[in-house]
Amino acid sequence: MKVGQRRSKQRELILEELKGVTCHPTADELYEMVRKRMPNISLGTVYRNLELLASNGVILKIETGGKNRFDGNSEMHPHVRCTCCGKVDDLHLEVVPPVPDRQSSQGYEIIGCNIEYFGLCPECSKIKENEGPTH
Repeated sequence: MKVGQRRSKQRELILEELKGVTCHPTADELYEMVRKRMPNISLGTVYRNLELLASNGVILKIETGGKNRFDGNSEMHPHVRCTCCGKVDDLHLEVVPPVPDRQSSQGYEIIGCNIEYFGLCPECSKIKENEGPTH
Protein backbone atom coordinates (compact mmCIF):
# COMPACT_ATOMS: atom_id res chain seq x y z
CA MET A 1 0.00 0.00 0.00
CA LYS A 2 1.09 3.55 -0.59
CA VAL A 3 2.49 5.63 2.22
CA GLY A 4 -0.27 7.57 3.94
CA GLN A 5 -3.01 5.28 2.65
CA ARG A 6 -5.14 3.97 5.49
CA ARG A 7 -5.20 0.23 5.89
CA SER A 8 -8.53 -1.53 6.08
CA LYS A 9 -9.53 -5.16 6.48
CA GLN A 10 -11.74 -4.91 3.40
CA ARG A 11 -8.96 -3.50 1.21
CA GLU A 12 -6.44 -6.06 2.43
CA LEU A 13 -8.88 -8.91 1.76
CA ILE A 14 -9.71 -7.60 -1.73
CA LEU A 15 -6.01 -7.34 -2.54
CA GLU A 16 -5.29 -10.79 -1.10
CA GLU A 17 -8.06 -12.39 -3.17
CA LEU A 18 -6.97 -10.58 -6.34
CA LYS A 19 -3.33 -11.57 -5.88
CA GLY A 20 -4.43 -15.17 -5.31
CA VAL A 21 -5.90 -15.60 -8.80
CA THR A 22 -4.62 -15.26 -12.35
CA CYS A 23 -8.02 -14.92 -14.03
CA HIS A 24 -8.22 -11.09 -14.13
CA PRO A 25 -11.70 -10.84 -12.56
CA THR A 26 -14.22 -8.06 -12.97
CA ALA A 27 -15.25 -6.14 -9.84
CA ASP A 28 -18.45 -8.22 -9.70
CA GLU A 29 -16.51 -11.49 -9.89
CA LEU A 30 -14.08 -10.32 -7.22
CA TYR A 31 -17.01 -9.23 -5.04
CA GLU A 32 -18.37 -12.80 -5.15
CA MET A 33 -14.94 -14.16 -4.19
CA VAL A 34 -14.50 -11.73 -1.29
CA ARG A 35 -18.05 -12.26 0.01
CA LYS A 36 -17.22 -15.89 0.81
CA ARG A 37 -14.80 -14.64 3.46
CA MET A 38 -16.51 -11.35 4.39
CA PRO A 39 -20.26 -11.77 3.78
CA ASN A 40 -21.20 -8.22 4.83
CA ILE A 41 -18.92 -6.40 2.34
CA SER A 42 -20.77 -4.28 -0.21
CA LEU A 43 -20.24 -4.21 -3.96
CA GLY A 44 -19.60 -0.45 -3.69
CA THR A 45 -16.77 -1.09 -1.22
CA VAL A 46 -15.16 -3.51 -3.66
CA TYR A 47 -15.47 -1.03 -6.55
CA ARG A 48 -14.08 1.89 -4.52
CA ASN A 49 -11.14 -0.11 -3.21
CA LEU A 50 -10.27 -1.52 -6.64
CA GLU A 51 -10.26 2.01 -8.09
CA LEU A 52 -8.10 3.27 -5.22
CA LEU A 53 -5.64 0.38 -5.53
CA ALA A 54 -5.44 0.85 -9.31
CA SER A 55 -4.95 4.64 -9.09
CA ASN A 56 -2.11 4.08 -6.59
CA GLY A 57 -0.41 1.53 -8.87
CA VAL A 58 -0.87 -1.38 -6.45
CA ILE A 59 -2.91 -3.35 -9.03
CA LEU A 60 -3.61 -3.02 -12.75
CA LYS A 61 -6.97 -1.97 -14.13
CA ILE A 62 -7.54 -3.46 -17.58
CA GLU A 63 -10.06 -1.31 -19.41
CA THR A 64 -11.98 -3.46 -21.86
CA GLY A 65 -14.65 -1.09 -23.10
CA GLY A 66 -17.16 -3.06 -21.06
CA LYS A 67 -16.60 -4.38 -17.58
CA ASN A 68 -13.08 -3.55 -16.48
CA ARG A 69 -10.89 -6.36 -15.25
CA PHE A 70 -8.24 -6.24 -12.54
CA ASP A 71 -4.82 -7.81 -12.17
CA GLY A 72 -2.97 -8.28 -8.88
CA ASN A 73 0.35 -8.19 -10.74
CA SER A 74 1.11 -4.49 -11.16
CA GLU A 75 4.36 -5.06 -13.08
CA MET A 76 4.15 -4.15 -16.76
CA HIS A 77 3.34 -7.27 -18.76
CA PRO A 78 1.29 -8.03 -21.89
CA HIS A 79 -2.27 -9.35 -21.87
CA VAL A 80 -4.43 -11.10 -24.42
CA ARG A 81 -8.19 -10.44 -24.45
CA CYS A 82 -10.87 -12.54 -26.10
CA THR A 83 -12.95 -10.34 -28.40
CA CYS A 84 -15.89 -12.71 -28.00
CA CYS A 85 -16.28 -13.34 -24.23
CA GLY A 86 -13.96 -10.67 -22.79
CA LYS A 87 -11.70 -13.10 -20.91
CA VAL A 88 -8.23 -11.68 -20.20
CA ASP A 89 -5.04 -13.70 -19.68
CA ASP A 90 -1.40 -12.85 -19.16
CA LEU A 91 0.87 -13.45 -22.14
CA HIS A 92 4.09 -15.02 -20.98
CA LEU A 93 6.49 -13.47 -23.44
CA GLU A 94 9.14 -10.79 -23.31
CA VAL A 95 7.88 -7.50 -24.73
CA VAL A 96 10.12 -4.46 -24.66
CA PRO A 97 8.21 -1.42 -25.92
CA PRO A 98 10.25 1.44 -27.33
CA VAL A 99 10.60 4.33 -24.91
CA PRO A 100 9.75 7.61 -26.63
CA ASP A 101 12.08 10.53 -26.13
CA ARG A 102 10.83 14.00 -25.22
CA GLN A 103 10.48 15.04 -28.87
CA SER A 104 8.56 11.97 -30.07
CA SER A 105 6.20 12.05 -27.06
CA GLN A 106 4.80 15.40 -28.29
CA GLY A 107 5.31 17.00 -24.90
CA TYR A 108 3.52 14.26 -22.95
CA GLU A 109 5.02 13.05 -19.71
CA ILE A 110 4.90 9.28 -20.28
CA ILE A 111 3.85 7.46 -17.09
CA GLY A 112 3.09 3.99 -18.38
CA CYS A 113 2.36 1.66 -21.24
CA ASN A 114 -0.31 -0.96 -21.84
CA ILE A 115 0.33 -3.84 -24.24
CA GLU A 116 -2.74 -5.85 -25.11
CA TYR A 117 -3.32 -8.40 -27.83
CA PHE A 118 -6.75 -9.42 -29.11
CA GLY A 119 -8.06 -12.74 -30.31
CA LEU A 120 -10.32 -15.65 -29.43
CA CYS A 121 -9.79 -17.71 -26.28
CA PRO A 122 -9.69 -21.52 -26.68
CA GLU A 123 -13.32 -21.91 -25.55
CA CYS A 124 -14.66 -19.32 -28.01
CA SER A 125 -12.50 -20.78 -30.80
CA LYS A 126 -14.09 -24.20 -30.23
CA ILE A 127 -17.58 -22.69 -30.32
CA LYS A 128 -16.80 -20.87 -33.59
CA GLU A 129 -15.35 -24.11 -35.08
CA ASN A 130 -18.47 -26.07 -34.13
CA GLU A 131 -20.76 -23.41 -35.64
CA GLY A 132 -19.07 -23.83 -39.01
CA PRO A 133 -18.97 -21.19 -41.74
CA THR A 134 -21.67 -18.53 -41.78
CA HIS A 135 -23.01 -17.44 -45.15
